[in-house]
Amino acid sequence: MSTPIAVTIAGSDSSGGAGIQADLKTFSALGVYGASVITALTAQNTQGVHGIFDVPPDFIAAQIDAVFSDLPANPVFAAPPPQAVKIGMLSNTQTIEAVVAGIDRHAIVHMVLDPVMVATSGDQLLQAEAVEVMVRLLFPRASVITPNLVEASVLLGRPVADTENAMRAQAERLMLFGAKAVLIKGGHGTGPESTDLLIEQDTVTQLRGRRIDTRNTHGTGCTLSAAIAAGLAKGLGLAEAAQEAKDYLNGAIAAADRLEVGQGHGPVHHFHRWW
Repeated sequence: MSTPIAVTIAGSDSSGGAGIQADLKTFSALGVYGASVITALTAQNTQGVHGIFDVPPDFIAAQIDAVFSDLPANPVFAAPPPQAVKIGMLSNTQTIEAVVAGIDRHAIVHMVLDPVMVATSGDQLLQAEAVEVMVRLLFPRASVITPNLVEASVLLGRPVADTENAMRAQAERLMLFGAKAVLIKGGHGTGPESTDLLIEQDTVTQLRGRRIDTRNTHGTGCTLSAAIAAGLAKGLGLAEAAQEAKDYLNGAIAAADRLEVGQGHGPVHHFHRWW
């Protein structure tokens, strides 16, 4: 049996709760081999982002080519193992263009795009002028995009959705930008349940979970999108991968208070099933 492989293309979180670090933990927790392409270094902790150093575009390209020219192919098997890519923090236009060019050079089976704009702490992670480039170049290449309510609002220039009908309407509008599917996340909403909606061409899937009262939510968006990529790498369909990801994240949030990490928004517990 071939080894499922997923690759995260994202920024590094020096505190370990989000970004590349959260993605690799998620891949491992869900039984997928994880590799990475680092797009930016952040000086970051649970209280905020204190600095960002963008990796030069040519080195991003070198990482992509090194990973995709080697890891997906396994000469022992007649066919390469399933593969998936999760894309997270892309802080500027040059980074986005380098990632798009790299994706186009290699046969990517599945691409999960988390349109990261703002950290849990409120710090800006995507330059304003890069938003249009991300939408124009990456949305049409994505198997699914995973905006939260605030990100969907910014992308569409509309108020934050406050009902499931409004969430669905915004997700359907986002699909007009070319994405094959949209998972709009309800974690920023209110009420006893946190409901995400997966909108595909002909279907709508409700992903429900109990809303958990905790301040330790650092890395939730990264973790969910990485978990979806892990499911796709294992050969699951999108709806099944999204449900597995939702269940995994709910468990990680529920166990977050068992960790004592940092003085601000602590991380979710990626290894809650083992620790």
